Amino acid sequence: MCALTSRWRADRLLCAGTDALRRAGHVVTEHLRGAALIGVVTMVAVLPQVAAPAAGAQPGCDAFTPPTVDRSVPAARDVLGFDLGQREVTTAESDTYLHAVSQASPNVVDGTIATSTQGRPLNYAVVGQPRWTSPAALETIGHNLNLLRDPRTPEPLAQELVRATPSVLWVAGNVHGDEESGTDASLRVLYELAARTDCTAPSILDDAIVVVLPMQNPDGHELDTRQSAAGFDLNRDWFARTQPETDGKLDKLRELPPQLYVDSHEMGSDDYFFPPNADPVYHDIGETPLNWVYDLYGPAMQASFDRFDIPYFNGSSYDLLYMGYGDTVPLTGFNAAGMTFEKNNADPIADRVREQYTAMWTTLMTAGEQNARLREQWRGEHLEAQRQGEQGELEPNQLYWQDGEITNPVPDADVKHYFLRTDDPAKAEGVQRLARRLQRMDVDVHRLAAPLSVPDHTPYGRPAGETTLPAGTLWIPLAQGQKHWVQAMLNESSYVPFPYFYDITAWSGPLLENVEGGRSGADLEPVAMPLPPQVEPEPPAARGPKTAVYQISTTDSSSVESAGWLRHWLRERHQHFGDLTAEQIAGGALDDYRTLIIPNGSDEEAAQALGPQGQAALADWVRGGGTLIGLRDGSRLASRLGLTSATYAEPTSDIPGALIRTETAPGSPLAEGVGDTAWAMYEYDFVWTAPPEATAVRFPAAGDPDWYVSGFAEGAEELHGKTAVVDENVGSGRVVLFGFDPNYRAFTNGTAHVLHNALTGPKPDTAPTARAAAQQAPAASATGRMVLTVRPEAADRVRGLLGTRSAVFDEVTAGDAVRFLVDLGGRSADEHPWARVVADQVAALGGAVVAIRVP
Repeated sequence: MCALTSRWRADRLLCAGTDALRRAGHVVTEHLRGAALIGVVTMVAVLPQVAAPAAGAQPGCDAFTPPTVDRSVPAARDVLGFDLGQREVTTAESDTYLHAVSQASPNVVDGTIATSTQGRPLNYAVVGQPRWTSPAALETIGHNLNLLRDPRTPEPLAQELVRATPSVLWVAGNVHGDEESGTDASLRVLYELAARTDCTAPSILDDAIVVVLPMQNPDGHELDTRQSAAGFDLNRDWFARTQPETDGKLDKLRELPPQLYVDSHEMGSDDYFFPPNADPVYHDIGETPLNWVYDLYGPAMQASFDRFDIPYFNGSSYDLLYMGYGDTVPLTGFNAAGMTFEKNNADPIADRVREQYTAMWTTLMTAGEQNARLREQWRGEHLEAQRQGEQGELEPNQLYWQDGEITNPVPDADVKHYFLRTDDPAKAEGVQRLARRLQRMDVDVHRLAAPLSVPDHTPYGRPAGETTLPAGTLWIPLAQGQKHWVQAMLNESSYVPFPYFYDITAWSGPLLENVEGGRSGADLEPVAMPLPPQVEPEPPAARGPKTAVYQISTTDSSSVESAGWLRHWLRERHQHFGDLTAEQIAGGALDDYRTLIIPNGSDEEAAQALGPQGQAALADWVRGGGTLIGLRDGSRLASRLGLTSATYAEPTSDIPGALIRTETAPGSPLAEGVGDTAWAMYEYDFVWTAPPEATAVRFPAAGDPDWYVSGFAEGAEELHGKTAVVDENVGSGRVVLFGFDPNYRAFTNGTAHVLHNALTGPKPDTAPTARAAAQQAPAASATGRMVLTVRPEAADRVRGLLGTRSAVFDEVTAGDAVRFLVDLGGRSADEHPWARVVADQVAALGGAVVAIRVP
């Protein structure tokens, strides 16, 4: 007989299944971890049931049958005094109702996933049969599902776990605070799962538990802003986990790994969106979850929406490329069906809640119909991932939605291993952060115990060659269940197959951290040990001179977010700072500070807000000894005020967020601890030119072996030899101007170190340079705008499409391309009423399209 510990209480958990496995001769007491078999008994708890879960959805059960309910479970009206969908719930009301349902129903338990920046809880509920919702049972479910994720789990044991363990289905809302209806709809789902006694809820809960997370961004909900209180778009933070809301959510996802994750949003355009998604799709997402999204859940929702005559669309601008979303990370990091839902936020709340509920409920019912097949296929995808890793196979690019050609195929080369060098002490923080990030997504990371000869080592952006890696190097094999995630995080490039972009196209961890590493496709036999779990490295304290931040706009998303990223970075480094307004600068407040940082924003708007008095005060302060640091478009204010020798021009390239290797100037104080190169996140930024003595960081010249671009870039050669960072003395003061944002989303830590040096290091040892003529901002800034670039023969068609919308746009002709820069009024495309529609119409022009960027 098996022994029960206090962890597996007899009143909740039976070990009959484990005994049965032993009688059948199956191995359950040892489990492969890393490269070694550890002889620690692994208690594989079998949940309290003699039979397996029921066979899923009851035959003939109509998902929308008239409900019958258990009146002991309170409806929203009983607790809040109004029905869900009558008005939007507040954060407090959502928490109150979630807890009330949990208290009333034996099928529901609730808890807190994380605490927001402003101290609000992110509360969640788990709904399931009572035998599955105790703390011990939930721990067991998570443990067993994580065994299924691991290809090293013996197959007889895995099959028993497939049979005996329920699926985990997640429903979440409100990651953007001003997109409210997902909260209300998920609360309705919670109520119906807990209260309904007809065939529907049992069809779902016979074989699954459901995790309901009504609010992923409670601060933003209260502030009625897209971003969190810290100024972050939490639906871009998933892989980096810089924010507490994201970090706690991912920890819970690892505890209860999903087979389904629904992320409910709202948008500015008409109707309702659910998958299938548009291209591009990241190439190394497993086929199993993609098949679920495109062939299982998508058609099921189409049928439900058709049944109720609800207008909807699929595809459009909602792609599956960037690894910061609430669909791509569940898809790639958990092999789950990650799906984004979007509803027009201008519709009445009753309609928004009803349609969100319809999509959620259809999806849950469809998952319920799958019973153990869901877990069996999920297990199979992890086995396939390991097989691909063993063979060195990267999945190819495919077009899932649009017709067309693959413009940037995945190279036909084996990749079996990634390596991260640890022999540069200056890069230790970045290596540690990246290793921890991998480990916290259940990636196996090892440390070489002896030197390793690699015949085909390929450093990032460099040619392959024979190399001996020293002991201590980190080794990440692709032969593991998390192969898809390893490739997503450590890739050299994203190999974008289709020039339609909803977000950036590069996010490789080693490039973001500016650490040395590479890959190999050879058969190697490393002598290595598992890397112990890494802690978050303590970033170097900035503690520079007294610092001020001037945020140019409080309404433009790009300005709000850049300032939020900066403040987060300063707080992480214990740098005290103050926020200044234009009025305060004009009133002489800069006299109390030594450094002023201006995040991304319109220099024209800044000049208008400052007025002549503020402009003079700022210029005099710099010449009198102050240090001005400009980030991205915020740098242009220095040019407008005649404080720099540098000039800038509108880009003619199409680069919607790529990582480009730059070179630091020898002897520059900004290069301290950075090294000879660093990777800049370039996103339709202005092209700067400065004298050599004022250029601290530059883009490599044509033919320079340092030149490499990770991500999509059309026409990037215009950057050859251009200035990336200006550093020069101005009078008794100093100006440091970044042509890009060095702290992009608070995850470009390699170039953020250059910012650290600008804040804390010495001035350049150069004489003041001659000032260039004051430069006004060009009318055609791409920052925050939708970009539509087409061949000349399609330009009239685009002009017509924009004209029918009375759009405000600038037009730039460069070579064999015409670029339209469309003003969205500081809003994202999500929030805009027609940006997505026009982008889709332009995409339909096919081969005449050079690039589309929808911000």
